[in-house]
Amino acid sequence: MAIVFSLLTKMIPLYLTIALGWIAGRFLQVNGRHIASLMLYIITPSVIFSGVMSAPLSTTVLLIPVFVWCICLVLGLGFLTIGKRVLGDARANILAMTVSTGNTGYFGIPVALILFGQKALGIYVVCMLGTTLYENSMGFYIAARGRYSVRECVLRVLKLPSLYAFLIGAGLNLSGIRIPDIFVPMFDNLRGAYSIFGMMIIGMGISTFRGLAGDWRFTGLSFVGKFLAWPLMVLLLWWIDGLGPHWYDLQVYRSLFLVSIVPVAANTVVIATLLETHPEQAAGTTLLSTIVALLYIPVMVALVLG
Repeated sequence: MAIVFSLLTKMIPLYLTIALGWIAGRFLQVNGRHIASLMLYIITPSVIFSGVMSAPLSTTVLLIPVFVWCICLVLGLGFLTIGKRVLGDARANILAMTVSTGNTGYFGIPVALILFGQKALGIYVVCMLGTTLYENSMGFYIAARGRYSVRECVLRVLKLPSLYAFLIGAGLNLSGIRIPDIFVPMFDNLRGAYSIFGMMIIGMGISTFRGLAGDWRFTGLSFVGKFLAWPLMVLLLWWIDGLGPHWYDLQVYRSLFLVSIVPVAANTVVIATLLETHPEQAAGTTLLSTIVALLYIPVMVALVLG
């Protein structure tokens, strides 16, 4: 019960930040598209770079993001197929993004600190990088295919700096190079901006939205994928690993489970805004999933990790 109460308390600032974003979009006419570009091309790559640089890397640990990336891909392609049959338009491509990724950063990291503590946070960050890399590679490609040609999508993915930030950070980390102390405060501030802007852009996205859920079929499929399919897949892999392979230890699977139960990623709204592909629908679904997560995460943590 203490964990549930602590998590609920920690989530309150997230909802207040969303409300501030709504005020900025509704009354100050702040352009969410400009902030989305700032997030995608500057702030997110900076957070990835600093996270990789500070994580305890090894060859085995570096395979965890690849493992997570593959889970994201399976879910993304699966719900893209379902979405095309049920929705029949570009919303299917955004659906694939809402299901396959999650708000693992500015929502998941505070929860991970409560559950695992500072010492074990590095493993969670490495797991989180798998979803972030997927967002900035195949996730972006699938989302963009609802609007652009294959060639245009590939070119747009190649222009995303997050993948390069991960590779450079991993190379420097494995070489024993660390971020100089003089730059540490700057990266700390960028992580703060990542959290604030990421949640505010949800509020900006819904500021012009009429009807919170929009198309209930989109929202319903998003919830089935995000809150049911994702955790079930992780629990299945956890169970299979416990029967014999023993790929990873308990802490890795605890971190993976937390990755699987966070709400829809705010970056879904960022990408939908940049691609001009149903951003209001993405924002409404993201906000609803964040509200549901207020109770869903504490309950799931108590049932599985408690």
